[in-house]
Amino acid sequence: MRREEVLMEALPYIQQFHGRTIVIKLGGHAMVDPEILENAIRDIVLLHYVGMKVVVVHGGGPEITEKMRAMGKEPEFVGGLRITDAETLEIAQMVLVGKINNGIVSLIAREGDRAVGISGNDGNIILARKISAQMVRVGDEEREVDLGYVGEIEGVNPDLLTTLLETGYITVMAPIAIDRAGRNLNINADTAAGEIAVALGAFKLVNLTDVDGVMDRERSQVFRRLKAVETEELMADGTISGGMIPKIESCVRAVKAGVPYAHVINGNKTHSILLELFTDAGVGTMIIE
Repeated sequence: MRREEVLMEALPYIQQFHGRTIVIKLGGHAMVDPEILENAIRDIVLLHYVGMKVVVVHGGGPEITEKMRAMGKEPEFVGGLRITDAETLEIAQMVLVGKINNGIVSLIAREGDRAVGISGNDGNIILARKISAQMVRVGDEEREVDLGYVGEIEGVNPDLLTTLLETGYITVMAPIAIDRAGRNLNINADTAAGEIAVALGAFKLVNLTDVDGVMDRERSQVFRRLKAVETEELMADGTISGGMIPKIESCVRAVKAGVPYAHVINGNKTHSILLELFTDAGVGTMIIE
């Protein structure tokens, strides 16, 4: 497309999104590849400059594993689930808050915008409880496993987020929550992004992954638009599986709770956020109620 055609196609979307809140979950290779992350940050800054209120929620599992090994602690997984003891939680906070969160804030500043880095425990934004012991299959038997300092979300208090957004800051959040006793808990970043989108009454939830969107069973094509019930059917029949499940569950939960649009896109592709939001065809999967 010619440049002027691209701009004119984007105009009605920019008008529609101006003043709206968008929650973006950064994940996949964006968390380990500096070039991919920088491209995503440029898109996010542009969204902010055209008038959107932006909250960024990030993960960091691979970097936590890398840091643990560098510190002489071997990560422990049972049935694919990470065991988070007190030392692991401390390392997770060091990586998520001290490195990744601060790094994203710095990248936003480098692109000429303002950001504030926080965690879900700041201002008691995310209240969680320790997750109960999980039944997992190990070999031929099922075992009950205590995951340690891992939380499930009880509620979200968006007051601090709202204040930061209203004063013009992009807000960058690490997925650390707090419980009723004041203890920190590690939480799933996909789930956190969805719950934050609901609490803020966001217009859109965008989840960056390493795949092009929700794909059919043969992985030959991407569903460009799905209703929540259709998405649930794809999870039930195994078309959506593995690590995509928490991402999709978060999107479905959000649209059922009033977020008009949720998107799953490939963050590895340059300017995928802009192409999904500001073009008619899009590049990923849009999920609606």
